[in-house]
Amino acid sequence: MTALYPDTHPKMEALQVELWRQASPTRKMQMLAQLNASARLLALTGLRARYPQATEAELRRRLAGLLLGEELARKAYGDLPDAE
Repeated sequence: MTALYPDTHPKMEALQVELWRQASPTRKMQMLAQLNASARLLALTGLRARYPQATEAELRRRLAGLLLGEELARKAYGDLPDAE
């Protein structure tokens, strides 16, 4: 097996993979949902740092641009405000 993480001991990595394999489908979906929530939170945090004057609505629209691509986000949510 190829190493997934260069900073993790191979035995610990093998144990992690085995635990993932043993997890129920429900647990795997819960882990995926947690990862998605974490990614959204990190993206919003980055957007807040980049656009400190933006409203929550603008930040959500910018997040949609990141997640969906600008073309689809524009069709679904409209244009971004001119202010940056």
